[in-house]
Amino acid sequence: MTTTYVGLPVSDLARATEFFTALGFTTNPYATDERTAAIVISDQTWLMLNGVAFFEEYTGAAAADPATHREVSVGFSAPSRERVDEIVDRAIAAGGGALGTVDDGPMYMRAFTDLDGHYFSVIFISEYTP
Repeated sequence: MTTTYVGLPVSDLARATEFFTALGFTTNPYATDERTAAIVISDQTWLMLNGVAFFEEYTGAAAADPATHREVSVGFSAPSRERVDEIVDRAIAAGGGALGTVDDGPMYMRAFTDLDGHYFSVIFISEYTP
């Protein structure tokens, strides 16, 4: 199985780490230091939060301002509609922004922005037999 690492620049690494742990995710202490926090979304997906200066150093480019530009939209699955609601409700309670909900037959999705304005969607797709 392949692991996906999504790197995002954040303006305040400590606050961003607190935000994502408030959603119920954990950090990997072996991949976390003063410049980066490894947030474990699942065994196959990690969110790598990077201070802006470090992100720009290793990517060799300026970080996009998520308030005015979207470089990426991060989506991940949840095992139930209730878990989607739990994660997004926690994000909003922790200071994130509430975005839309899509309830389209077997697919249920809610979206939020983190403290820096990065876009996330949490998706549940039920078993569906037409």
